Amino acid sequence: MDYKKIIKNKELRFKILHYLSFIPDSWMLKLQYRIKMGTKLNLKKPQRWTEKLQWYKIYYRTPLMTICADKYNVRKYIENKGLDNILNRLYNVYESIDQIDLDLLPKKFVMKTTNGSGTNILCKDKSELQLDTVKRSLNEWMLRDNFSSGREWSYKDVPPKIIVEEYLEDDNNLFEGINDYKFFCFNGKAKYIVFDVDRNIDHKRNIYDADWNFIDVSTDHPNFGDCVPKPEGIKEMLRVANILAVDFPFVRVDLYWINSKVYFGELTFYPWSGYVQFYPDEFDFELGKQFILPEKI
Repeated sequence: MDYKKIIKNKELRFKILHYLSFIPDSWMLKLQYRIKMGTKLNLKKPQRWTEKLQWYKIYYRTPLMTICADKYNVRKYIENKGLDNILNRLYNVYESIDQIDLDLLPKKFVMKTTNGSGTNILCKDKSELQLDTVKRSLNEWMLRDNFSSGREWSYKDVPPKIIVEEYLEDDNNLFEGINDYKFFCFNGKAKYIVFDVDRNIDHKRNIYDADWNFIDVSTDHPNFGDCVPKPEGIKEMLRVANILAVDFPFVRVDLYWINSKVYFGELTFYPWSGYVQFYPDEFDFELGKQFILPEKI
């Protein structure tokens, strides 16, 4: 079932799921998994990685996950790991949209809310920014119930704020925008790397192991073949990813490599909310083997 065609407005989908928050987590996740994945969710003996992520949402809940899901508070976690050098420059943090003053910001910047994922405003020239439209989007995102939509517990108690960071650019990149390296880390060790390119034009996605060996797997975005040489910064990015992942049974560490330097993106505990189809399907089980479920807490 393509529910997005039935309910096209994204914010409306979030509101509907918010009103259904009274439904127990296990019931809702089983329903969502059936709709989105087309198969039954096994929470008693999960084998697939996508199944184990649903288990993770319900049964593994530590305050540190809330801190690290917060786009602002995660900075302190990174500093405590001795990695403040990978943090992007922070221009400002706002409690509400009414505090935004464009005169105090540089020409280029990135604005994002702290309590969700994919809630970013990329501004290349603030003189062309439609501030009223931006404020409406930011306000909607701050009010959004990110927990109820996919029962992603780590977002439940994140205080909604707005942060403004430096606009990162890579003039030497062969692809549009900046390259996004997503490290899938299990028990503090990066095992796989998802490499996203051309996200705003013709989004493509490759998957590699930790030695940068290409794995012929696709998701909702096609892969583009074994044509990318090992990045010069892969060793340093792996080192950073392993440091940031050490406290969690599973986490995806998102990093950028720009002008011979590592930059932090985010920490994600439930990539794609655990609803992603792999082609071939066996890769879901392969990832599942790496994910050793912890004790329930």
